[in-house]
Amino acid sequence: MRDRYEPQAFESSWQQKWLDSDLFRTREDEGRPKFYGLDFFPYPSGAGLSVGHCRNYIPTDVICRAKFMQGYNVLHPMGFDAFGLPAENEAIKRKSHPAPMIDQYAANYQRQMNLIGIGYDWSREFKSSDPSYYKWTQWIFKLLYDRGLAYRSNAEVNWCPKDRTALANEEVVGGLCERCGTPVEKRAIPQWFFRITDYAQRLIDDLDDVDWPDGIKNQQRNWIGRSEGVEFQMRVQFANAAQQSHPDDLEVVEKPHTFRVFTTRIDTIYGMTFCVLAPEHPLVAEIKKRSTPEKSAEIESYQVKSKSLSDMDRQADNREKTGVNTGASAINPATGKPVPLFIADYVMMGYGTGAIMAVPAHDQRDFDFALKFDLDVIPVFKPEQGYLSANETTEAEYLASPKLFKSVFSTKEGILVNSGEYSGMSYAQGSAAMGEWIEALGIGERKVNYKLRDWLISRQRYWGCPIPIVYDKDGNAETVSDDLLPVELPAVDNYEPADDGSSPLSRIPEFVNTTTHDGTLGSRETDTLGGFACSSWYFLRFCDPHNPDEAWNIDRIKYWMPVDCYVGGAEHAVMHLLYARFWTKVLYDAGLVSVKEPFQRLMNQGQVLGYTPYRAPRDGETLGVGEDGILVSFAEAAQMDESDLTWKWVRMSKSKGNVVTPEEAVENYGADALRIYELFVAPFEQNVQWNNDGMQGAVRFLSRVFRLVADLKPHWNPDWRTMIAFTPMDGKAKDIRRATHQLVAKATDDIERFAFNTYISAMMTTLNTLSDLTKSLDDPTEAEKLALSEAIEFFITVLSPAAPHSADELWSEIGEQGFTYHLDWPKADSELAAADELTIAVQVNGKLRDTIQMPASASNEELESAARSSEKAATFIDGKTIRKVIVVPGKLVNIVAN
Repeated sequence: MRDRYEPQAFESSWQQKWLDSDLFRTREDEGRPKFYGLDFFPYPSGAGLSVGHCRNYIPTDVICRAKFMQGYNVLHPMGFDAFGLPAENEAIKRKSHPAPMIDQYAANYQRQMNLIGIGYDWSREFKSSDPSYYKWTQWIFKLLYDRGLAYRSNAEVNWCPKDRTALANEEVVGGLCERCGTPVEKRAIPQWFFRITDYAQRLIDDLDDVDWPDGIKNQQRNWIGRSEGVEFQMRVQFANAAQQSHPDDLEVVEKPHTFRVFTTRIDTIYGMTFCVLAPEHPLVAEIKKRSTPEKSAEIESYQVKSKSLSDMDRQADNREKTGVNTGASAINPATGKPVPLFIADYVMMGYGTGAIMAVPAHDQRDFDFALKFDLDVIPVFKPEQGYLSANETTEAEYLASPKLFKSVFSTKEGILVNSGEYSGMSYAQGSAAMGEWIEALGIGERKVNYKLRDWLISRQRYWGCPIPIVYDKDGNAETVSDDLLPVELPAVDNYEPADDGSSPLSRIPEFVNTTTHDGTLGSRETDTLGGFACSSWYFLRFCDPHNPDEAWNIDRIKYWMPVDCYVGGAEHAVMHLLYARFWTKVLYDAGLVSVKEPFQRLMNQGQVLGYTPYRAPRDGETLGVGEDGILVSFAEAAQMDESDLTWKWVRMSKSKGNVVTPEEAVENYGADALRIYELFVAPFEQNVQWNNDGMQGAVRFLSRVFRLVADLKPHWNPDWRTMIAFTPMDGKAKDIRRATHQLVAKATDDIERFAFNTYISAMMTTLNTLSDLTKSLDDPTEAEKLALSEAIEFFITVLSPAAPHSADELWSEIGEQGFTYHLDWPKADSELAAADELTIAVQVNGKLRDTIQMPASASNEELESAARSSEKAATFIDGKTIRKVIVVPGKLVNIVAN
């Protein structure tokens, strides 16, 4: 029998046997519960997989394998998110069509996933670019349109003139295109939106019903941004208002110009000392018309600069605040006095009203702005003693000179001052009273606001799902009939985007020209859907992937949904995960699915980091927002002086040149070694600093497993189950069974909790225990042979989800048939797993002073008595009075004495 881990000798052959037997095909056997385990929909890139991607594929595979062995029907599918900008840009670069390129990349991903032993049901595989798939994406678009949740409107986009494409905010860094470094422009073009804002509150409320990391839930809540406050109107007073003469001395009363602000802190309105408009605010055009040429040019210049920045850059906390005093004023309705009216790029037109009232005494951002532009700061809350002590000042000094202190006093508990008739009120009283006052004036109302904007979904690119809309000669839109779906992408040679921002599809008459429902000439929508549309429902299609007549059969959805465990990166918290939840809720409201939430449990893996070289910027080089060095290649780093390099642990990626591929890992160490290392190296949610030395440790562990099984094979009895219950166990036999059942209990719990590092650690501990116990078994008793047989089978079974190739090889080596995937997961016997003795810590005043061995059945009184009798502890108790003794059963005794 093989006595060491030799992956090249058996891993590929087992993979072929799994494939030949269709081992992982989904079953729906009666009487078995279901488990739907799913990885995030991957985009198949030319770079292929790295060991970083394996950080989530391997753990998901472990829990799916374990669940099947525990008696579940398991759905563990895989497909590919194939549409979108990355694929199209890569195809343009390679001068090829995206479709065959994607097929090639997807095949490579499948090969790599098989290489590391992932047990996917490949019979359910599809790509989002398959017409048989995106037919139903178009069908769902139509549903959204018919329910008033899809609409077309003009919108500004980030436009890269070199790549000739719209960019997401995340793709703009420091005003430059992330890909090519070209300054980004803003362009206003018609776009399609999904009205996700209609579901804002439900998207918040239903987070309480899912088992997700708190961090992801909070990110979604913050992104949706529910806030309760008051929206009210403010009157504008223009500078240099033109004096017009009129015949007969008639007085012309001009309708006042106003704007609206939304605030969550109406209680601070008396502290408003300036207002800020977003540079895109429509009122700015009127201000420019009424300004001097010099002021108008200054405002115009600032607006142009603002357009080159992404929303993320504009709102970055560490950016210096910029702005322009327009010369106009806003009238504070509380005081009747004018306050300066600025434009500044940190105010966004897309949130609230695009205008804010600024209270610098109690908001740090407003305070910094006020200091820069020398604006008034008026406190409206009496400072608390903690703030005064931290700033070494008094209440009188603070109220008189608030600009002297670097940090603002922010509270929702204080007492109002400098607030007219509301002075002396609490925050709650003032908020309620001022809200009622605003409503009584008729200039505003209390309301709930959301930061969430409608989802912009259209792209002026070729490689995406066509939007099933046709326009008649008057520009009226209608949806394509179901029987004409899918609207397929035409096969073309030239699909590069145009300089004017129009879609490549608009240049294909055979695609554009069509007829409307009434048979008159029409034209197709030439924008395509962004990739997030396609990934917002793929988990539903996996339940019924090849149904030609409907997107899914409702019975399949009722059986498999929701996804029981969804695994992927935390970076998708506020896009894919939010969009998928939105689509699911729409489909639920339409009676098409049986669940309100698609993913019951969400797990986010840590990143795998590679050690990567950087250098300081040279003359003429600049760093983008958040960058602190210039990336250099490993070849370039080899030629540089080490003192000129800075090495950092950063996420593995092809662009950084720090990737380790599965092929490299499998060739040098083996697939199971890679799996063991990825599981063991750190807790699932923590980042990993990749180290090949750790892979060698996994090889050693697996070799020790092979050696132990080889040593115990002569004692293997396949019929141990029928005999072990009737054979008395004592001594080493009992110890072997205890170690075995402790492993089963630990592994079962750890896999369920995604505590894979301790699952592997438990196997290592048990391996050591069994090795020690069997060293002196020259002539084992019948009881010991049976205990060892149980240990062999249970250890191989528990090993199987983590190292399936090795488990199947070991199972075969001891003469058994079939796959370990078909073995029943063992059940731990709590009585057998219980220890006879426990190690009890003895503390004096919370500090460890001794450890003692006690029977597992010892009472609290016996534990306390033994601890008091400890000679080591006694030296710290002598001469003192014992005040209290705290007993934690099975763990420690703490003697409190003084």
